[in-house]
Amino acid sequence: MKRFTVTSFIVALGLVAVLLAPSLQGSTPPVVAQGDGEGAPDLSQLRVNTGGWATDFSKVDPDVDLTQFLGGGPGKDGIPAINDPVFESIESAREWIDGQAPVIALELNGEAKAYPMAVMTWHEIANDTIGGEPVVVTFCPLCNTALVFKATVDGALSDFGTSGNLYFSNLVMYDRQTESWWQQATGQAVIGEKVGTQLEFLPAQIVSLDQFATDHPEGTVLSRDTGFSREYGRNPYPGYDRADESPFLFSGTADGRIAPKERVATTGTGDQAIAFAYPELSGVGVATAEIDGEPIVVFWAPGTRSALGDRSINDSDDVGTTGIYSPVVNGRELTFVRDGDRSAPITDRETGSTWSVTGLATDGDLAGTQLERLVSADHLWFSWAAFNPDTRIWEPPLADGEEDLG
Repeated sequence: MKRFTVTSFIVALGLVAVLLAPSLQGSTPPVVAQGDGEGAPDLSQLRVNTGGWATDFSKVDPDVDLTQFLGGGPGKDGIPAINDPVFESIESAREWIDGQAPVIALELNGEAKAYPMAVMTWHEIANDTIGGEPVVVTFCPLCNTALVFKATVDGALSDFGTSGNLYFSNLVMYDRQTESWWQQATGQAVIGEKVGTQLEFLPAQIVSLDQFATDHPEGTVLSRDTGFSREYGRNPYPGYDRADESPFLFSGTADGRIAPKERVATTGTGDQAIAFAYPELSGVGVATAEIDGEPIVVFWAPGTRSALGDRSINDSDDVGTTGIYSPVVNGRELTFVRDGDRSAPITDRETGSTWSVTGLATDGDLAGTQLERLVSADHLWFSWAAFNPDTRIWEPPLADGEEDLG
């Protein structure tokens, strides 16, 4: 894997904001004055260009620190969203995508689609319709965050573009109807007419093309026919996913409980938020926890490449993938285990059925049963922790004979 450098980042995307990064990273941001609840927010704290926007900047989420908005380099729509996506068969996609290459898998109302990271890395947003439902599919490469939302806002259809700005290094989107700014990590409008509005999350998952094909042999794949000329399949962020390195354009305070760019599987909000670090999760294959008193189960399996490793995504390391589900089937809570090494199958103790990382029983008495998918996502730790500071961190149970030295 090639080491990520600021220089390579500039060459890849022309992120001129890197010239400001040294002065931002090492400084303590000023305390922001957002007004007294009746007056206008102090927009002098914004360090990004507001020219050319129809946004109502008098409306700002009071919990947002305006000093944390940074320009990512390309301006408004400088990274172009896909507005008229064209899809192809899995067979056609295999002509240019490796079987272990990562895709965002989405299934809704009987229709299944895959959005390759080889394309999404260059566009970050795809406005689409699946199963009759308008959706916005998003990917923030700097946070490794793939999230999908319903595109209906207050009963009206919205479509989204890239603002060119980041907040805690995370993609800031805007809707083209009101030009309100939306935080990708939370799905919330933070500036503008729609401030305080929450987009509805849809369960989606990063998996390999092979896994998507196994689960949805008739599914379709977002093609390279986007109307733009890009080096699809090349990773413009080579080496960015080195866990122990500092994130780019992040001037917040890193949560040191986990390495800043370690991959984590996450779910929940507020004091119910929980993160499962990949190194610990991959070691056991299955993890369990509770959210609001309800059980959840987390699977990890190998076979999915990083989108942020090698210059060619098809050549990147296998980092595996995760899924988070309810373990309850037909009113009975199942107990899942992985007996063996990382390539061993996941089974349940009650019936001995075998389960895929996508929560589908592939063999045994429960073959064909799909676990209920929970809204969850993979993140780089620094980003998830910035928006969810009260997150609990899952720790694997002690093996027999081990002593807790904490």
